Amino acid sequence: MAATYALDRNAARRLIGTDAAAVRQRITLFETLLERAFVIPGLNRPFGLDAIIGLLPVAGDAIAGLMGLYLVWEARNLGLSKWTQARMLANVGIDTALGALPLAGDVFDLLYRSNSRNLRLIRRHIDRTQLVAEPAQR
Repeated sequence: MAATYALDRNAARRLIGTDAAAVRQRITLFETLLERAFVIPGLNRPFGLDAIIGLLPVAGDAIAGLMGLYLVWEARNLGLSKWTQARMLANVGIDTALGALPLAGDVFDLLYRSNSRNLRLIRRHIDRTQLVAEPAQR
């Protein structure tokens, strides 16, 4: 029991850190939760909380957009260029605006993954500026 607690505490410390490896792990987990946490049975199409919350008319897409801004905030903290941050804001804005459309917006939320695009931009920056090994997948 004590060993499990120690592992959980260490895992939490790794997620809270400000170093590039901790940020990479944290944003990857966040993106997975928002974009790929579940799978549509039969279609094998992944979706996440972004699509589920987006089912609520207008307010759901606003909430999903606010959650997407977290990745932009992490990008700012990592020192990404203003241009890259603007691209990330555009990704979130497009996802939020078009996702708010009735019915078509729900389909759009499944197809356009702004958080995945933003994660790619952040990873590219981390890979260019620092040598960070990809965490082992279990």
